[in-house]
Amino acid sequence: MPDLVLAVVLLVAGCVPLWLLRDIRTLPPTAPGQGRTVSVVVPARDEERTLPALLASLGSQSEGEVAVEVVVVDDDSSDRTAAVAAAAGVRVVAARSRPEGWTGKAWACHTGAEATTGDLLLFLDADTVLAPDALGRLQAAHHQHGGLVSVQPHHRVVRTYEQASAYFNAVALMASAAFTGRRARRPMAFGPCLLTSRADYELVGGHRAVRGEILDDVQLARAYDLAGLPVTSFVGTDVVSMRSYPGGAAQLVSGWSKNIASGASAANPLASLATVLWVCAHHVVALGTLGAVVDAFSGRAGTSTVIWVAAWLVAALQLRSVLRTAGSFRWWAWALFPLPLLAFDLVFARSVLLTVVRRSVSWRGRPVDLRRDRTTREAA
Repeated sequence: MPDLVLAVVLLVAGCVPLWLLRDIRTLPPTAPGQGRTVSVVVPARDEERTLPALLASLGSQSEGEVAVEVVVVDDDSSDRTAAVAAAAGVRVVAARSRPEGWTGKAWACHTGAEATTGDLLLFLDADTVLAPDALGRLQAAHHQHGGLVSVQPHHRVVRTYEQASAYFNAVALMASAAFTGRRARRPMAFGPCLLTSRADYELVGGHRAVRGEILDDVQLARAYDLAGLPVTSFVGTDVVSMRSYPGGAAQLVSGWSKNIASGASAANPLASLATVLWVCAHHVVALGTLGAVVDAFSGRAGTSTVIWVAAWLVAALQLRSVLRTAGSFRWWAWALFPLPLLAFDLVFARSVLLTVVRRSVSWRGRPVDLRRDRTTREAA
């Protein structure tokens, strides 16, 4: 029976990502003669450290693919965000006083969209960075698919503590059901990089239609879907990248706590269930292998030890495959997968505590209210 259980565990661990990520899409190559002007909107709150890389990448786009304008919306920053943006030569717009019922990011995006004139609107988080051909490839994707185009950026993992994001990145990709190869029950978009025509944006009501939503990107995708417009997602590879939580381990814990707490209800139910089973399988393999190693040192090693070691290798290599799609994680993040798995468990437990008991988490000095009965929320 234990061998049968292990076989099922390995089957789950091996098949779930193959199903949920079987239609990973990358941005198509630049197509000549697209001829549409692009306005870039960057909502920014306390982003003086991240903005220079993004703005430099926007200024280094291939000839003929330069944005018609770049607008940085200063969302009540307490640092030099506005000064840094102005020094880079882009237009800076203050978000002004936020009306009741609007989240901070939705209001900043709305303000930026109103201040621009391009045919296409590209919303970028301040911590994203574009390759020189990114604007052209994004336009090519929109030319092919129309509607709303979104990109999950490739995560640049720099410092050791950032390796703790391994399972969070994997879970975010799989539970979204954005790459299953068929239309998901719930349309999904990734907020760090969104491209749409101005006409479609205004047709669905823009960010005004999702003004009180914590997950404005997901709700915006649903608005496009309800309007009969397609929503297409891509992974960033080397074209669109970002570095999440460069401010230290505390920022990482706070950020992922907010994302788990607010994102659970938006994930595709079937994909979420499959992802939970996948994570559980990794727990079983980690604990089973640990037990087998203890038995081996106690002189009780048998064929089960070999089986559990094989299970460890399967889980590790499979996580490696997913992480290569998600970001630039180091080898030990997958080879020693119980370490980032433990980090995932601890932050997940913290998020559940905040969600169930406090019904609120915080991000960038603003509360993220998770109570369903409130019409007025605040979010980063």
